[in-house]
Amino acid sequence: MTSPAIRAFFDEPTNTVSYLVSDPATGRAAVIDPVLDFDLASGEADVRSADAILAAAGEAGLQIDWVLETHAHADHLSAAPYIKAKTGAAIGIGEHIRDVQKIFRPMFHADDLRTDGSDFDRLFSDGETFAIGSLEVEVLHVPGHTPADVAYRIGDAVFVGDTLFMPDYGTARADFPGGDARQLYRSIRRLLDLPGETRLFMCHDYKAPGRDDYAWETTVAEQRRASVHVSDAVSEDDFVAMREARDATLSVPKLLLPSVQVNIRAGRMPPAEDNGVSYLRIPIKPVNRAVSVGGEAAD
Repeated sequence: MTSPAIRAFFDEPTNTVSYLVSDPATGRAAVIDPVLDFDLASGEADVRSADAILAAAGEAGLQIDWVLETHAHADHLSAAPYIKAKTGAAIGIGEHIRDVQKIFRPMFHADDLRTDGSDFDRLFSDGETFAIGSLEVEVLHVPGHTPADVAYRIGDAVFVGDTLFMPDYGTARADFPGGDARQLYRSIRRLLDLPGETRLFMCHDYKAPGRDDYAWETTVAEQRRASVHVSDAVSEDDFVAMREARDATLSVPKLLLPSVQVNIRAGRMPPAEDNGVSYLRIPIKPVNRAVSVGGEAAD
């Protein structure tokens, strides 16, 4: 089995790992889950993280053909359109992004958004294959964190997105709209049914207690032996009970609202208003009956 060349890029502000994956034989490459640098307080967006990936590709003489999203992220904005503009790469994601678009379009009153996935260049179905040079990529639909999550299996490596974290940290939350803890467990077991030597590459790391360094690569065998959430000793019902109880204690990701609005558009910002400025929306959810939507006190 051919192994891809893999270079990881860790973005500490969002704890996200992006990957430059290439075929040593042909120099063709893909970028997986690229990050757009975004400051929520100021609204400033920058492309320094994406530029670092592009610079590395240039130094290695690689041609980027694909920008691959594992799902519509809730913790960072995607830099996919920038990389596409610089390289001509196609943006791909799982076909169930259409389900996610249908969930969030009314939440943000996103009238410009088509819910057919057409903001993306390619929608992948479960089991579909495509090529990065001479490397075959297999798409695995692994819902649960969101309805649209996919993993990309390339040679002996699988890029698992937000299904799994490192064995000492556990698994992704399943409480976002459309998420499902039972479905997540079954998706993870599908990944852990792969050969034990299969390398698994995480999308995030948060340094588990007692670990000093960030880490993002493990194996199927190590997850099955030592995962604190889904080792072989953990049953489906036990996982679901743990995951749902844990999710009930988690705070909302800081970049959830801007990330979802941008990422369901394949990284495209909402249309600019008449003044030429693009705005992100924050739906107001009053928790006190004395507060009306219009901002005045209710009787």
